[in-house]
Amino acid sequence: MPPSILIVDDEAGIRHSLASILSEEGYSVDSVGSGEECLAHLSQGPVDLILLDVWLPKMDGLETLERIRQGAHTPMVVMISGHGNIETAVRATKLGAFDFVEKPLSIEKATRAVRKALEFHKLEKENRRLREELAQRYQVLGESVPMKALRQQIAVTAPTNGRVLIYGESGTGKELVAHALHSASLRSNEPFVELNCAAIPEELIESELFGHMKGSFTGASDDKVGKFQKADNGTLFLDEVGDMSLRTQAKVLRVLEEQRFEPLGSNQPSKVNVRVIAATNKKLEDQIARGLFREDLFYRLNVIPFTVPALREHAEDIPILARHFLADFSSAYGRKPKELSDAALGVLTRYSWPGNVRELRNLIERLVIICPHGRIEPLHLPPELFRGVTGMPSRPYASLQEARAAYEREFILRKLEENRWNMTQTSAALGLERSHLYRKMKALGISADE
Repeated sequence: MPPSILIVDDEAGIRHSLASILSEEGYSVDSVGSGEECLAHLSQGPVDLILLDVWLPKMDGLETLERIRQGAHTPMVVMISGHGNIETAVRATKLGAFDFVEKPLSIEKATRAVRKALEFHKLEKENRRLREELAQRYQVLGESVPMKALRQQIAVTAPTNGRVLIYGESGTGKELVAHALHSASLRSNEPFVELNCAAIPEELIESELFGHMKGSFTGASDDKVGKFQKADNGTLFLDEVGDMSLRTQAKVLRVLEEQRFEPLGSNQPSKVNVRVIAATNKKLEDQIARGLFREDLFYRLNVIPFTVPALREHAEDIPILARHFLADFSSAYGRKPKELSDAALGVLTRYSWPGNVRELRNLIERLVIICPHGRIEPLHLPPELFRGVTGMPSRPYASLQEARAAYEREFILRKLEENRWNMTQTSAALGLERSHLYRKMKALGISADE
């Protein structure tokens, strides 16, 4: 569909000429003769670009531009005028005009201004789409109490400049929380830069953080911009900050205190405005007691502490996460959408997930790739998921018969899971006839979809 252009000018000759030229260029063109007609046209549907005359009867072009900017859709606007001056052009730019073209109109200048404005509009739309995709990608999912509380904490903290220290086991999603904080912050249009402190050798981490000058050490063949400089006006995420050396900790502390640093090999300080978010899977108070982490840096980083719960602590969210990953990977690999049976979800929910959400995500990716069926059953799941499942919940029972039935049901369910719901193998493991197992399952309310 070609880009849509609306010409707003009180001179019919100019409207006709511009419409004819732009139509030949392949654009979809409409024209009106006043600001009021322009706003009425926009109320019927958005356009990509408006060529707007400054001097119009009644409502002039600048007032029309102001009203356009108050609407739900904001097209690109190029102002045109035969009485242009610097003051008018400056005001139009402040009100959101992309460009300003003077009359008498040059066809070449007008079409060039239109092309530039539409190219910029296309980039804006693409950036907006990518930001929306990123926002979806970094959603904090889950309807459990811990995850709802985490989302609330993000909503309250994100718009501030307060430093955040995120605690959590490996694989819980600490990086996801850092991205969510940045996306919901006032810095969301600025860079998000991350550094895994555990993945960089000690002799290189200072160069990674602060950059270096050419020749500052052996192998420094060019100048290098560090993470702090790249994150200027944005967010720097220091993952696994507990693995940072004491020497580097001292330098990071100085940057946090002064918001400036010196690249290696330079004596010229560089000022930065960076929000630092840090994360760790270690208990930093223990690291401080052992002399491995600076107490003053801890208090600088730990302004707003976050804790991301282990997956076993919000197991009720496993079906939500599993279905989300399933849809995500099916789309990414161009596969037909798959679904998880209730029985398979039961296995996933009872597993302890030592690798947390990362382990669940990796498993779902593997199932999307290797499972040929559209419906994933327990028999498609790896054997390790049938070990280390949580036991039967303890609760008071009204009678011995009720307690015996509950135990028997749990025992049969576990044997079914251990044998990946293969009825022949399960009946053999239980020492029952296959038909007897089916009767038992029916009596205990166990269905094949459990």
